[in-house]
Formats: sequence, C-alpha cells, structure tokens
Amino acid sequence: MSQKALAQVLRRLPRAPRDPNLLVGSLTADDAGVYRLPFAPGTALVQTVDFFTPIVDDPFTFGRIAATNALSDVYAMGGRPLTALAVLGVPAEAMPDEVTVAILRGGAAVARSAGCALLGGHTIRNPEPIYGLAVTGLVNPKNVLTNARAQPGDLLVLTKPLGTGIVTTALKRGLCSRALEKRALRAMTRLNTVGAEFAEAGLVRAATDVTGYGLLGHLGSMCRASGAGAEIESAAVPALSPEIFGLIERGCVPGGSRQNLETANEWTEWQGVDPGCRALLTDAQTSGGLLLCVPPKHRDAVMALLKRARAVCAAEVGRIVRSAKPRILVRGSV
Repeated sequence: MSQKALAQVLRRLPRAPRDPNLLVGSLTADDAGVYRLPFAPGTALVQTVDFFTPIVDDPFTFGRIAATNALSDVYAMGGRPLTALAVLGVPAEAMPDEVTVAILRGGAAVARSAGCALLGGHTIRNPEPIYGLAVTGLVNPKNVLTNARAQPGDLLVLTKPLGTGIVTTALKRGLCSRALEKRALRAMTRLNTVGAEFAEAGLVRAATDVTGYGLLGHLGSMCRASGAGAEIESAAVPALSPEIFGLIERGCVPGGSRQNLETANEWTEWQGVDPGCRALLTDAQTSGGLLLCVPPKHRDAVMALLKRARAVCAAEVGRIVRSAKPRILVRGSV
C-alpha cells in the first residue's frame, strides 16, 4: 500500500491500550516493533515481517534478497536477529517443487549467515509466488535505534546506493546491462549488520532502512516522528550506476515509485532538481541501505566503521534541520 493509503487505514483503527513495555509500536511508522521483556528488563524483542513477489528470475537469488530485506528491519532498530519463520505462497500447479526448494534454500542461507535460527514457517496457495520472513531479534532497550530521535544538526549518511526498483523493472523489460544487474544483486543481498554495531557503540542517534517508500518516504516518516525537517543534496545521493538515469528516461520506473513521488511532493520542496533525480530519490527500494542520523562529533567514527564493514557506500547526503513542519528541502546541483 502507498504511505497515504496505509496512513488512512491505520487512523481508523482503535488505539491499543498503553503498555509500558512497548518501546516502539506502529505510531511512528518505524521499521519494526520493540517490546521490553518484563522479566528481563535489559532485553527487548524486535519483531517484523516482510515478504514480496519475485523481482528476479533466479529463485535462489530471490530467496536471498527477500530474507536479507526482512532481516534489515531488525538491524535498522539496532538489534540482532535471533529467530525467523518463513512466509511462503506457492501457485501449487504452476511452480515446480525445485523452484520452491531453491527459494527456501536462498532464504535459509542468508538466515544462517546472519546467525538467525530458521524455525519453520507457513505456506499458502497463491496465484503468484510470495516469500519472506517473520523475524524476531534482540536488543538492549538502551541501544534501540528508532526513526523518532533525529535532532537538528545530525548528518544523514546512506549505506547503499539507490535504484533497485528501476533496475528490477528494467530487468523485466530486458533493458538492464549485465554489469548493473550484478551490482544491484550484490547490494540487495548485503546484510545491514552495521546497524547493530552502530547502536551498540552509541555512534548513531536515529536510523531507518530505505525500502519500499524510497529515500524521501522513509526520511519523511523520520521527520514526522522526530518533529524536525531535513535537507538533502541531490548530487551527494549515490545511484547504483549512471545507467540508472538512462533507464528512467526510458520509462523504467515502477508504479510504486511513481506513487512515492506523488506522496513525497506533499512534504518536499524541490530546488533545481531534474525529473530523473526526483525519480531516483523516491524509487521503491528492495533490501536497501540504512539511513543514519549521525551527530557531527561521531562522523569520522561512523565512516571508519562503514569502511571496515565494507559497506556498499558511505554517502553523506544531507542533514536534519529545525522545522515547524516535517518538510524536506532537496537541492539540485545547479
């Protein structure tokens, strides 16, 4: 669902009774829920679920991407994955068992590399395949990263380049180069484990992962939750490749990304930003990177940790600013 449609639905639901152990719920549109264990106050559960239909042809790779994407929500909250349950939809009469096995093997391989125990799962018949994980992680309540603690002056650092939605659309149309495809697959299967490391080291004030609502969508949620605004330098935002902009010109922009741009226009001020860059900043990402709010005094330490972790990128793309409304100013290169 689009951000606007989902918000309209959630507003109509009754508010849950207050629970002092619920540290992060749905009110701030964060990446996962966080619940402090009443019998172990130094420990909290981080819980999330994520699944989607295939975005690549190879079933093993699809499983890897979907699992990496689901685990990312736990890392974005500063936690470490503990257990997972698979969510699988199968068109029983149209998909060979070998394909189903390959999807599950791909997801299991990623869970294993994350030190996350895959306990089982649930399957249904579905007109098209779906796969993902329901993940439970652990975090010390003192280390929780949320999207609600950004403060004016914080630097915004992005850990993966943008453009996966454009690439996967181009792949379906046979327009993507093999080099760009490989680059996108490497990015989408890279775990965001650095989120837990930053939280445990106390180097980051707030965070979110950049997925289906695009960079500006998730940053907009962060601004609303934190009562602040943001400024983005579009020239500093990395794309997977310059080829991305050619694909945008050829119409390889998924419907979800177009919805994201329409929604983001409500809180974004554009200054000299061309249409291609606007499409990139609102592109619906799959298994995207983390967007980190970094106090200036921790900038060098954060960049050094990202370098040691061999992050896909470490791009300083803007900053959090004071604002009476959750506005984002995006400046172009001209």
